[in-house]
Amino acid sequence: MTASPPDRQAAVQRLLDPAEIVLFDGAMGTELYARGIFINQCYDELCLRAPDLVRDVHHTYAAAGAEVLETNSFGANRAKLVAYGLETQVEAINRRAAELAREAADAARPVSGRRQHPVLVAGAVGPLGVRIEPYGPTSRDEAREMFREQLAALRAGGCDVFLFETFVDLLELEQAIAAARDVDATVPVIAHVTVGTDLRTPYGASPEDAARALDHWGADIVGLNCSVGPQAILEGIERMAGVTRRKLSAMPNAGMPREVGGRRIYMASAEYFATYARHLVQAGAKVVGGCCGTTPDHIKAMCSALRVERAMVHVESGLGTRDSGLVNDNRVPSPESRVPRAKEPVPFADRSRFSGKIARGEFVTSVEIVPPRGVDTAKLLRDAATLHAAGVDAINVPDGPRAQSRMGAIATSLLLEQQVGIESVTHYACRDRNLLGMLSDLLGASALGLRNLLLITGDPPKMGPYPDATAVFDIDAIGLTNLVRNLNRGLDPGMNEIGAPTRFAIGVGVNPAAIDPAHERQRFAWKVEAGAEYAITQPVFDAAQLERFLRTIEDVRIPVIAGIWPLVSARNAEFLANEVPGVTVPDAVLKRMRAANERSKEHAVAEGIAIAREMLEAVRPEVQGVQVSAPFGKVELALDVFEDVTAPRAAGADVAASY
Repeated sequence: MTASPPDRQAAVQRLLDPAEIVLFDGAMGTELYARGIFINQCYDELCLRAPDLVRDVHHTYAAAGAEVLETNSFGANRAKLVAYGLETQVEAINRRAAELAREAADAARPVSGRRQHPVLVAGAVGPLGVRIEPYGPTSRDEAREMFREQLAALRAGGCDVFLFETFVDLLELEQAIAAARDVDATVPVIAHVTVGTDLRTPYGASPEDAARALDHWGADIVGLNCSVGPQAILEGIERMAGVTRRKLSAMPNAGMPREVGGRRIYMASAEYFATYARHLVQAGAKVVGGCCGTTPDHIKAMCSALRVERAMVHVESGLGTRDSGLVNDNRVPSPESRVPRAKEPVPFADRSRFSGKIARGEFVTSVEIVPPRGVDTAKLLRDAATLHAAGVDAINVPDGPRAQSRMGAIATSLLLEQQVGIESVTHYACRDRNLLGMLSDLLGASALGLRNLLLITGDPPKMGPYPDATAVFDIDAIGLTNLVRNLNRGLDPGMNEIGAPTRFAIGVGVNPAAIDPAHERQRFAWKVEAGAEYAITQPVFDAAQLERFLRTIEDVRIPVIAGIWPLVSARNAEFLANEVPGVTVPDAVLKRMRAANERSKEHAVAEGIAIAREMLEAVRPEVQGVQVSAPFGKVELALDVFEDVTAPRAAGADVAASY
């Protein structure tokens, strides 16, 4: 597009002037809802389907005194539009969104005593709605490209400034800012995070953390919007003002919503909002506006309230000639103070007895016991004592395998370690918990002494007896591995210091028999990059297949522990082969089990133990240990598999040398 006319360029410079107060508009969604648009529709698509409606909202805000109009494009990125089947319309929706706001801005008339300069257009961009690395599968480059696609269309449609709103993940916002500079480095960038009533983002970042990060990444104006009302936003702005020289922006909700007659109603009046607009400006926010629940009435009241503040600022600053480099300059910390101090993790060899053996190259043994369905733990503890006496190194404790309802893995592991004295390898799944719940669990588990983890994504609820149960999957196993690695360095997901680091030995799952070996190999490489320190395979029934897979991961090799499953019947073998995801049972093994089953149940059990022993001996030169399952809770069958296990092999030291 062509360069902005001189008068608009001057208005952009006014927006950037640290002394000038600039008023944005209010909520677009609130106004569209009030005009009869139900929330199950894609509001961004209305730019194409009902342009007159969107343009009318812009006109109303301009008439109320708004000096910057935000485009109706908050959710118009490729990732979010997929839900509506509109992912191919990214360019069309965003360009039209900017054009509609541009038309309303250019048609706006000066408002006597309130606005005598052109109205600007801000291209509104929200989060992608997907997790990005390190806590999700979307890479930083992919996120940056999706933002770039949206921003290029907004710029082509005529926006004067890029506005990033309601971000909770600072790493995602970093990619958004980078994308804006890719599209047009001359366009000013306003970057907002959102905080809760505790004045922290869901990732744990404080207003100060956000201000420092956004300052460092080069946002022109930084601030807060959404989620909370004016009072909390005011406190957040006061805290941001002490750590950045950037111009500050504040766009609160109209209070906290309440349920009234089945509808969510925002209760803060226009008059209340106007009062807080003055407080926000006095606290340092020279860019103000409204978010959810605000209306043209709120903006009109704010416009009137800010006239006195504008007059005072002009007198104090010589009509906006103050050097932006001097604003808050004496309060800005040195760049070094902005970087969280990661602690040196406890050496892998010193975190547990189990990790110590792996680090020394010794062959480790473990048995998997599924937690009880109820609260009676007598058999569990007896079996654990039997395994401990037999010299097994650890007990693997699954976390709701096949989406079954059982005692929690963390509680079960604590019982085993505290009452029996044997170490556990606690499986921890992403299925049932959001990021905050995982963080709470892991901090508690560390404080109580658990050390060995196996981080997994988890089986979906549809596999279990409660198929309608809600699955969370807030992050996957790769993101969870990143989270635990940071905890081991004394940092939470928001990169805030937590004090003493956790001491987890980080294990992950791997499937040598995956249907798509290349994809499995790539995910394994990502897990290693994220911080995995050892891996446990799905049950192995084909040693050659495991060996082939291990050859493909030589460049990212960490100690690998092979899963071994003693079969007890032909039916058991067929179940594993056909109904358990990730398990492959070769035809040769199925035939052996069927033949044994025809003779007797006892022969089938014996044949299953023989196959398991063969697998153990075949894979032992290739791996650092084995995890043997106790089928149907029969630990004596697992111990039978270990019958011929001898001293640790010296070759394992090569694999674990870096640990």
